[in-house]
Amino acid sequence: MLSLFEDPSENPANLLPKDGTVHYYGKIFNKEKSDFYYDYLFHHIPWENDEAIIFGKLIITKRKVAWFGDRPFEYTYSKRTKHAKSWTPELLELKRKCEEVTGETYNSCLLNLYHDGNEGMAYHSDAEKDLKKHGAIASLTFGAERKFLFRHKTENEKAEVFLENGSLLVMKGSTQDHWLHRLPTTTKVKSPRVNLTFRTIAE
Repeated sequence: MLSLFEDPSENPANLLPKDGTVHYYGKIFNKEKSDFYYDYLFHHIPWENDEAIIFGKLIITKRKVAWFGDRPFEYTYSKRTKHAKSWTPELLELKRKCEEVTGETYNSCLLNLYHDGNEGMAYHSDAEKDLKKHGAIASLTFGAERKFLFRHKTENEKAEVFLENGSLLVMKGSTQDHWLHRLPTTTKVKSPRVNLTFRTIAE
């Protein structure tokens, strides 16, 4: 049990009841820092509309993405392959902060730009063959605050968390084997959210 003087964000509880580990650290940046990174990411990242092959048809999403890494890593999902761009100083700062807080290491980052609550992500798991098996995925949120949902793949178990501006969530262990996650759409959110997911590409 946590004492009255411990910071829960330093030792967060597992959000999942079983078969995986998800830690929500809450806000790891103050509002000034969060606003700085949001402004930088929104205006200076080379965003591109994401693409996916669904039932043999090319779909171009309103949501935009960018892919960065230690090297020009290939990353294939939804039957489309991306090549990582080189880190910017600001992205490296964010990577180091995530590594410091979580005790994990990351060599790449997939960024998502959701323009408003009409853009989201359907249930999926991040289990592509390019990713390190059971590697940690650190998810940073800047901008609009959104609900994030988990659903067990075979049993009627669910979990949810509200991702705040400047917050960090980490999925690790066997989470991707047993759980799906999604960012549901909502008419209540009118402003953009930038999401960074730091990952490890298997080498």
